[in-house]
Amino acid sequence: MTQRVPISGEDIKLGQFLKLANLVESGGQAKEAIASAEVTVDGEASTQRGLTLRPGQIVCLGGQCVEVAGPEEDDFFDEATANDDFDPEKWRNL
Repeated sequence: MTQRVPISGEDIKLGQFLKLANLVESGGQAKEAIASAEVTVDGEASTQRGLTLRPGQIVCLGGQCVEVAGPEEDDFFDEATANDDFDPEKWRNL
């Protein structure tokens, strides 16, 4: 099963995604891996660090593959749908 890594927007650059997905530790490592064609996007080697990725694409490096996922709905607080009856004092005293 491929791991899914959610991004916060509609797209992300390849170099940034490699760091976000913990496939590399730094931007320098990302640049080097991409330049040496070690990174594949949807099965094809990519040498463009600024390649724009969108949800659904699969990025692989060193035998590890990660799917670009859209933002998870549960990961973000939506003030418009928050419970207005929440009483912080009630919870503070428990």
